[in-house]
Amino acid sequence: MSNLILRPWQKEDAQQLAAIANNKSIWNNVLDSFPSPYTVMDALQWIAKESSTTPVSKFAIHYNGKIVGSIGMNMQEDVYKNAVELGYFIGETYWGKGIATEAIKVLVTHIKQNNKIDRIFARVFKHNKASMKALQKAGFYLEGIQRNAAIKNNAVLDVYVWVKLL
Repeated sequence: MSNLILRPWQKEDAQQLAAIANNKSIWNNVLDSFPSPYTVMDALQWIAKESSTTPVSKFAIHYNGKIVGSIGMNMQEDVYKNAVELGYFIGETYWGKGIATEAIKVLVTHIKQNNKIDRIFARVFKHNKASMKALQKAGFYLEGIQRNAAIKNNAVLDVYVWVKLL
């Protein structure tokens, strides 16, 4: 998928980000801190915050000339400083095209080249089979299931932890 790139978010991306992020199907699979509804103002505030962070850790997924999603990493701290957590979403109209898998692979390569990391992990709600499939195709394995580990939409959920060791 040579027409996929990850690049830092820019202020000009706010309209496209809001258009794909303002979606209940996406919100059902992300943290509650992700705004819903997701407005252009939310996008502008988030881009301003992330664009001032060094090094860059959140990226626009650019595919066929359009922003189709977001992917990022959260460096862990203290005794967990050798690990990084991935988070991502793809706009619903782009689901099922392998974009998430490819974006994960690109970010893993970036992490390997720029960080001293031994472990990359992602936490996925039990119902999000597509995300688990994307991680598996990108070389991650299911490390374990955290039972009743999250509450989303007033439901207690199992969280699946997917890992790639470097």
